[in-house]
Amino acid sequence: MNRPVIPQPAASLVLVRRSPAGPEILMGRRAGKHRFLPDVYAFPGGRVDSSDKTDIPYKPLSINGDMETQALGIAAVRETWEETGILLGRLDGEHLRADLSGLRYLCRAITPADSPIRFHARFFLQDVTGQDLVLAGSGELLDLAFRPVQACLRLPLADITEFVLGQVAGLGPDLQPRRTAFWRYRQGKPMIRWDNP
Repeated sequence: MNRPVIPQPAASLVLVRRSPAGPEILMGRRAGKHRFLPDVYAFPGGRVDSSDKTDIPYKPLSINGDMETQALGIAAVRETWEETGILLGRLDGEHLRADLSGLRYLCRAITPADSPIRFHARFFLQDVTGQDLVLAGSGELLDLAFRPVQACLRLPLADITEFVLGQVAGLGPDLQPRRTAFWRYRQGKPMIRWDNP
């Protein structure tokens, strides 16, 4: 019997714009060439690189967090920049120094034990209402757009993505999470544990 693959640390960033009709979320479709979840819609994000663990952010997290949490935040901002062209921070030459001050911790999830590719992903949220954003990513995420939550829910999604969208839809006008979720699987079925943020 093969041992389960060890989940790799990863981070995603849920960018939200408030509108009179409710929150709009930035999502894009993962290219068909991806080994992990091809052709499904997702938030920008990816695995933590070694440089994320040693980088010094332009502005640190405003939430309580250790060095691991900071590395996850840097990864979320870096991947967002690479995949969408949205710069949250500043550039020193070609090096991104991340601004983590607007990130809010939303939840975390671990992919199933029988998956050949596994991540222990943390999901952060940032309110970008009123910011003039130009989308110009690397092509890793296609059909990038801010969409109302209900429109996002009609797209091809992973189950955890659908859950996160439901969490965002349930937030108050300040978009501040009151509690956080830990999503994992047992015998192939999702299980949720709730924690205070």
